Amino acid sequence: MNSNLSIKTIVAIGIGAAVFIILGRFGSIPTGVPNTNVETAYAFLALMAVLYGPLAGLLIGLIGHTLKDAIFYGSPWFSWVIASAIVGLIIGLASKKINIQNGEFGNKGMIQFNLIQVLANALAWFVVAPALDILIYSEPVNKVFVQGVVAGVANIVTVAILGTILLTVYAKTRPKQGSLTKDM
Repeated sequence: MNSNLSIKTIVAIGIGAAVFIILGRFGSIPTGVPNTNVETAYAFLALMAVLYGPLAGLLIGLIGHTLKDAIFYGSPWFSWVIASAIVGLIIGLASKKINIQNGEFGNKGMIQFNLIQVLANALAWFVVAPALDILIYSEPVNKVFVQGVVAGVANIVTVAILGTILLTVYAKTRPKQGSLTKDM
């Protein structure tokens, strides 16, 4: 079996997608811009992408957002589904640089994580989602860029606050490398 898709990763994708759906339904706050919310699901997506890597991040964003849209709105809005997948992928690609598994998530890790998530969210919501809205759905240019900017800023702030807290709390549960000694 491909090491990128271990049983642990497959389970993480399933659980991650389910939590994304639940947070998308019950953990979102309307912004006042139509069909655009502050979504806590992206902080959780960022945590899962850091823990399980780019494939898990991509699939959690893709599956979670697709099912959330299908269940709660009747059909997926694929331009935003793809944007969610891109956020998970990019944060997951950078997961090797964030050494959270060894219980380390200090200022350097927080800065790296937030630079990466800002880049991921900016690309996904300021560029990809609006461009695909225009290409796939023939949506008005001014409308989709307003929605993209609002969604992007909301996700950047949400992930910066909640995502950083989640990663910090997770890191505290992991033993620091070299912190365990053998009793003689």
